[in-house]
Amino acid sequence: MYRIRPVANGTRTDHPIPGLPFVNDGRLPLDNPDAIERTGRNQGEGLWGRTDRKRDGGWVAFTTEPKNPAFAWAVYHHPVHGRTVLLIHDGDLGSLHHVWMYESGILFRHGGYWWEGDRWHRPGQVWDAAYERYDSRPVANQVTITAADVLRAPCDSQQASISKIASFSAPEAPIANWRDHLALWAELRASQPGARPLEACVVDLHAPELETDDLVDLAGLAKIAAVPSDDMPDLRYGGAKELPEPQDGAVETMRWSVPVARDWAENYHQKNGPKALLSATTSYDTTQPAGLVADHNQLRGRFFEDLTEPHGRRRKPYMRGNDARQAADDLAWTAATSLMYGNDYGLIPHFPLRQVLIDAVLGHLAEDVERTNEAKGEISLSDLPTSTVKMLVWYFQRHPDATASILGEICLQARARLSLRPGQVGDLLRMSFHLDSDLGKSAIDRLMDMALPPSARER
Repeated sequence: MYRIRPVANGTRTDHPIPGLPFVNDGRLPLDNPDAIERTGRNQGEGLWGRTDRKRDGGWVAFTTEPKNPAFAWAVYHHPVHGRTVLLIHDGDLGSLHHVWMYESGILFRHGGYWWEGDRWHRPGQVWDAAYERYDSRPVANQVTITAADVLRAPCDSQQASISKIASFSAPEAPIANWRDHLALWAELRASQPGARPLEACVVDLHAPELETDDLVDLAGLAKIAAVPSDDMPDLRYGGAKELPEPQDGAVETMRWSVPVARDWAENYHQKNGPKALLSATTSYDTTQPAGLVADHNQLRGRFFEDLTEPHGRRRKPYMRGNDARQAADDLAWTAATSLMYGNDYGLIPHFPLRQVLIDAVLGHLAEDVERTNEAKGEISLSDLPTSTVKMLVWYFQRHPDATASILGEICLQARARLSLRPGQVGDLLRMSFHLDSDLGKSAIDRLMDMALPPSARER
């Protein structure tokens, strides 16, 4: 549940979050999502409510709490796995609605680990553009912990209490004797007709990767990602938003599981890796896209020649020596950058060219699919035309930041429009680059391993 911090469990929830207090939700009509919505919607300034049906037959409902409008109730009813009732900050209502409606998880624990009714998965971080979703990463050696499991240990419900919503304030730290509060919750639900058995009430998960001693801090995250510490997001200036939700700790003491750190590193390099790989050093000793550097070097040689050699009626050169070299370098830089980054699209309109390149690849794939359909055989893809590969390389070298989005769009459209598997398309792109690009075998494999969608990297 990325960046969303529930503050309490409702007393009629089926899946309590460890460490959170229980608040009396008796006033909520939990069997009527429309009535939950009406509790807050248009009932006064700052009050709101909403409900939506999900495709699996479940529903979600939200309402600002009229007696304490700093908070909102959030209810997720699943047709098989019961309901979750949470109290959240009212400002988180929209974010949680998006998570419950459009992400796969039913329950979220430990900074975004999610459960879909069968098993747990790591927080979604690596975007798979071919399917327009985050790649699902199951947790190894996972154990689902239920309320029945927790209550097998000694506990005393007499040491617990249920909070009232009107006077509730969010606790600053997890409740120390939470097991006692869970015991009181279990006693209350024992009198509820049709209550879900405690063995089916999911509370938490255990996995070796979540052991406290194995979590890594920001320095460890940087080491796993092989990113210099100076290039890591700066926590002083909102950089925490660029980092994964921590499995433990607050902003200054955040720690992550090693698999989550690896996923973050994979996502980081999918976005930033092509820029680093397809870069070169300019004559000014700065790092720029390799294509821009190549254009600059070619132009600076031409301009230096024009400035230092007589031409036509001009018997003497315009300039000599270092002055000529400096002027040639500066003029060439202006010309080279104008080709890419001039007014609007630059002298070469790279946004339209981007779509032309995507369409060129898709057109070639469509011809292969049509030919195969006519032959009524298994789909076989032929190598991309040499000219298409060279133009793709030319573009990537000048706009490396667009590499992942272009390859992702090709894989997405090939799957959606031509029913081609992303892995099949990824193999074709990789093989075609090996055949007709001059990037080098190692660079091509590194580029494809970074920039292709996860589902298209399977070779």
